[in-house]
Amino acid sequence: MTAAFVAGSDRPEKTVIKVGFMPLTDCASLVMASVLGLDEKYGIRLVLSREHSWSGMRDRLVKGELDAAHVLYGLVYGVEMGIGCAATPMAVLMNLSRNGQAITLSKALAQQGVTSLEALATLVRKGNRRFTFAHTFPTGNHAMFLSYWLAAGGIDPLRDVQLVTVPPAQMASNLAAGHMDGFCAGEPWSGAAVRDGSGFTVCTSQDVWPDHPGKALGTSAAFADANPHACRSLIAAVLEAGRWIDESDEHRFAAAEVLSSPAYVGASLRDIAARLQGEYDNGLGRHWSDPDPLQFHAGGEANFPYLSDGMWFLTQHRRWGLLREDPDYQAVAGRVNRVGLYREAALLAGVPASSNLLRSAVLMDGKVWNGRDPRNYAASFAIHKRTTVNT
Repeated sequence: MTAAFVAGSDRPEKTVIKVGFMPLTDCASLVMASVLGLDEKYGIRLVLSREHSWSGMRDRLVKGELDAAHVLYGLVYGVEMGIGCAATPMAVLMNLSRNGQAITLSKALAQQGVTSLEALATLVRKGNRRFTFAHTFPTGNHAMFLSYWLAAGGIDPLRDVQLVTVPPAQMASNLAAGHMDGFCAGEPWSGAAVRDGSGFTVCTSQDVWPDHPGKALGTSAAFADANPHACRSLIAAVLEAGRWIDESDEHRFAAAEVLSSPAYVGASLRDIAARLQGEYDNGLGRHWSDPDPLQFHAGGEANFPYLSDGMWFLTQHRRWGLLREDPDYQAVAGRVNRVGLYREAALLAGVPASSNLLRSAVLMDGKVWNGRDPRNYAASFAIHKRTTVNT
């Protein structure tokens, strides 16, 4: 089937595809698609480019210097809507992962008795100083998860604390240097802060939103429109790689060994492997095996580009004033998330694809998100920053 696909009218329009990635554990399926030769199986060759910041990744993607990228879901939607940049039509080809991020607080806070969100809220209310917390990009997953977590504890992230942007690989070192009080980022950098003694894990991202979308495989709408067969091959190759990683702990460890190379993540094998295999140490004496760790496949559920996933980020952009008015949530998600292309690629790779466009979840504050009424959902939060357009 693959040979016929490559040789026939569905032959990829572009066979060498340059894909950006950030040095994070959740780039694994892209890396392994290349290492295992799954790209060649589908008639393409991946040229992976290690990037240094999400803003740089965004700019290179928009300019066409990268064909596609391992990218923050919320970043793709921010570019689509022109938040902090010129609006550029974008495309989400698939979800690369779900779960597996974390919120880390400094050991200095733990020494003051702050080992929970409730204790942090009590300290913030005392007003002795303004605490600083870092995320990785203003419209990205970590900014939205961090703000959601703080607000769930009664802390207004825009008024009660200071939020700053720091590249993920610099999080642990900045925490150790005392430049901030905590951060939200992808692994292995939260685990690294635990290992070096500078921080402790107060919350995982799956505690905030169980089975939340992680990184996306993103590209410009122009590239997706001009190269649908190449995109289909790319999705199929990455789907197979994600399935391979999730098949066993042995495969997860093998992926961790590859990722530890300076060419990819460049962190210690110990830091990468533990949380990739769901083994957590919070840095304060608690150890546990997470039943829902970072996942790359989960029978295809981790990969399907549900419209409701994209819409959630739009609701949070609206909640925090990054959008001045409510967009047509489902219309935006419908044009960004290339569900039809994904389903074709999933069929090619033998991966089940959902027949639904929306999914439901209960977040940490008990709110239900199902994508059915995004305008009212965005307006339903007690802590928010809403701006209106003068008419």
